[in-house]
Amino acid sequence: MTPWRRIFGAFLACLLMMGLPSCGGIQSALDPASPDAARISVLSWLLIGFCSLVFLVVCVITGFALFGKLSWRSWIASDKTVIGGGIIFPVVSLSALLVYGFVLMSVADRPFTAASDDRLRIEVVGQRWWWRVTYVHPDGRRIESANEIRLPIGQPVEIALTSADVIHSFWVPRLAGKLDMIPGRINRMMLEVSEPGMSRGPCAEYCGGPHALMSFYVIGLPQVEFDAWLEHAASGAAAAAEEANVEGQALFLASGCGGCHTVRGTEAKGRIGPDLTHVGSRHSLAAGALGNDQQAFETWLRDGQHVKPENLMPPYDIFSEVELTRLSSYLEHLR
Repeated sequence: MTPWRRIFGAFLACLLMMGLPSCGGIQSALDPASPDAARISVLSWLLIGFCSLVFLVVCVITGFALFGKLSWRSWIASDKTVIGGGIIFPVVSLSALLVYGFVLMSVADRPFTAASDDRLRIEVVGQRWWWRVTYVHPDGRRIESANEIRLPIGQPVEIALTSADVIHSFWVPRLAGKLDMIPGRINRMMLEVSEPGMSRGPCAEYCGGPHALMSFYVIGLPQVEFDAWLEHAASGAAAAAEEANVEGQALFLASGCGGCHTVRGTEAKGRIGPDLTHVGSRHSLAAGALGNDQQAFETWLRDGQHVKPENLMPPYDIFSEVELTRLSSYLEHLR
C-alpha cells in the first residue's frame, strides 16, 4: 500500500468515527429537539468540519514533506510558511471561531426574571441514584414525580437543579448542555422542546455506585395534552378495584413500603424514595434501568440489587411468588 493510500485511509477512518454518534436516537446530541440544542449542533458541526479540513491539509502537507519534490520541501520548511501556517492561521481562525461561538451561544442566554413566577417551574433533585422531580405550579401547588420530566412544546420552562447528596450532572443531549447539580446550591436552566417525542438524559458526573444506571426521560407534549397530564398528575392514586390490587395495596402498606414511598390518597407518605402515586404511567423503572410493566416490577422487587447494584433500596426477599405477583400488579395499576 502506497503512503498516499495510508494517509487517505486514516482520514476516511477518522471521518467514519466522527459519524458514529449520529447513529444515536433519543440521546444523540446530533439530533436536536430544542432551539438551544440546535445551536449547539450548528457549532459542533462547524468545529468538526473545520478540524477535518485542517487535518486533511496537514496530511497533504506531511505527504509533500515526506515524498514531494525538493522545491516543495523547501517551501514547507521556509520561515514564511511556518509563521503563516503555524502562528497567523491558528490565531486568526481560532479567534474567529471563538467569537462566533460566543455570539451563537449568547442567543440561548435567557435571564431569570420575576416574570418567571407566573409560569410553571420544575425542581429536579439528584439523589443516589435517581431523580426527584417536582412541578411547581404558578398557583403554588407542588406535584411530585420521579425519573421523568414532561414539558409543553414551544414553552421555555425553568428547571431548578440541586443535589441531596453528592455532585450529579443534568444533561439531555437533544435539548441542552450539561449543568452540575451541587448540594446546597441551586443551578438554573431554561429547557424548551420544539417537537413532540421523547429524549433521554444520563447523569453526566460520576456519582459512585450505579452511576451508569441513573437516567431519566424528557417527554414533549402539546400544550393541551400537557395541561391534562399535569392535572391528572396532581390527583391521588387510583383506588384499587380488582381483588389482586386490593390485596397488593394491603401488602404494600403492611410491609412498610409506605415508610419510604408516597402514594397520594393512601397512608403511604414516605419521603426517602421516589413518589409512586402514578408510577405505572412512567416509561421506566429504577431511573431507566428497567422497562415499566408488571414483570419489570416483579424483577425489581425480587432482585433489585442484581438489576442495579448498590442501589439504596433494601432487598425484599420476604415475599412469596403469589405476594410478588399481587404487589407488582398493584404498583403497575398506579397510573
